[in-house]
Amino acid sequence: MNRISTKYIFVTGGVTSSLGKGIIAASLGKLLISRGYKVTIQKLDPYINIDPGTMNPYEHGECYVTYDGAETDLDLGHYERFLANKTSQANNVTTGSIYQTVIDKERKGDYLGKTVQIIPHITDEIKRRIKILGDTGEFDFVITEIGGTVGDIESLPYIEAVRQIKWEMQSSAIYIHLTLIPYLSAAGELKTKPTQHSVKTLLESGIQPDILVCRTEHPLTENIRQKIALFCNVEKEAVIESMDAKSIYEVPLLMQKENLDKVILKKLNIKDTADVQLDKWNNFLFKLNNPKKEVNVGLVGKYIKLKDSYKSICEAFIHSGTEKDCKVNIKWIHAEELGDENVNESLKGLNGVLVAPGFGDRGIEGKINAIRYVRENNIPFFGICLGMQCAVIEFARNVLKMPEANSKEMNPNTDQPVIDIMEDQKNVSNKGGTMRLGEYNCTLEKNSYSFAAYKNINIQERHRHRYEFNNKYFDLYNSSGMHCVGKNPENNLVEIIEIPNHPWFVGVQFHPEYSSNVLNPHPLFNSFIEACIINKK
Repeated sequence: MNRISTKYIFVTGGVTSSLGKGIIAASLGKLLISRGYKVTIQKLDPYINIDPGTMNPYEHGECYVTYDGAETDLDLGHYERFLANKTSQANNVTTGSIYQTVIDKERKGDYLGKTVQIIPHITDEIKRRIKILGDTGEFDFVITEIGGTVGDIESLPYIEAVRQIKWEMQSSAIYIHLTLIPYLSAAGELKTKPTQHSVKTLLESGIQPDILVCRTEHPLTENIRQKIALFCNVEKEAVIESMDAKSIYEVPLLMQKENLDKVILKKLNIKDTADVQLDKWNNFLFKLNNPKKEVNVGLVGKYIKLKDSYKSICEAFIHSGTEKDCKVNIKWIHAEELGDENVNESLKGLNGVLVAPGFGDRGIEGKINAIRYVRENNIPFFGICLGMQCAVIEFARNVLKMPEANSKEMNPNTDQPVIDIMEDQKNVSNKGGTMRLGEYNCTLEKNSYSFAAYKNINIQERHRHRYEFNNKYFDLYNSSGMHCVGKNPENNLVEIIEIPNHPWFVGVQFHPEYSSNVLNPHPLFNSFIEACIINKK
């Protein structure tokens, strides 16, 4: 199809947070890609942190890492899983990074003595960041999700910046406003007043939404659609119903049914008669909703009270489970509550166990207890990042008879540091953005579970860590039954450990969950789920 000049779509939210702006943005992106367009999505986050890398996951959920090493909001994971396109540092913007850039320019004298203000200096920097992706010429559509809720003081500079962009670009920019239509059971009615007030707040900032996407638990009647259209100054066809769905992966089909993509194209004056190609997506949904078998997998972590802390892992289980015609039931296991006295009961009946990534010593002994149980009972094991390091520690203590074995992260004074801080991290004092981040190479041993999964010797995976396997113990491990089967070719960093005489025991220093998506489930998750299925049999 013919390329078009870049169009900008801005997605705002009102009434309440957590309505699903990221899923709506990703679903729209999926529909446009299925029509043959090139699409990317970015997130504007109103917090003053430079990035979520230093935040506790309970604060903001999972920290997602892009291939080029940006620590970002978890919504970028949704974007990649839906669009199957890699995101980058340009796809996540925070208030902290905006202010840091402006202040750095002021210190260098770039503003030539002028008073630095929110308008125009902060808003100009926001606009510059928004346009970076469009200016590459690579994309037909740049969808920009603005975090928070309209009316929040933190979001006002972003709202003003996108108001200016629409004024500058006219027909090349459009606004979608996601809002809530609550159902009052006492009255037996859907109520439109919160949406009216939300749009009124947006209007006070100079933005008239072109399309309203209405989250609702009950279908919108024609009368309600007409009422919303009349009071909110939008066409009736631009009032889009977004019903609660069983799975986030059904939302693109719901938006297609509501003609969201067609309304967008019409409002941007793009004539397009192409059919949306969603055959593979529909096949995925059919398999997702009609599993032929199921397995029970334990997820051992210390942030399980907020399941979004492990969002990418959960979604990777869905992708690979569906690939294997299998429903994956996750049993959430709090690492801090896992001791010698209850580990057998806690892990009993599981077909596989994944020990999750994390930082710090809280819950470490519980993770090690879990790993010993699955190793000794031949239950498939998957360790990610810290989960891999815990497997190394457990093997040292209980197989190599090194009772003091530990990571220097947990015990800086250990005499048996099987996990040590990376050489280039030893002089790092700042916490933010200083870890080993992003995509790195790994070379696999052919005779390994990992090679059987990837079917390739050379792979690339994303990282987020400061500590590594201590190569002083490399030969001891390899000769004692835990093999180092994946290494970085540039610095010999051990990336993957396995126990070959175990049904499936794999620990990886990287984060495979970040690169799994709907149409390309990650090969290691596929292999792990297959091992769980075999174990159940």
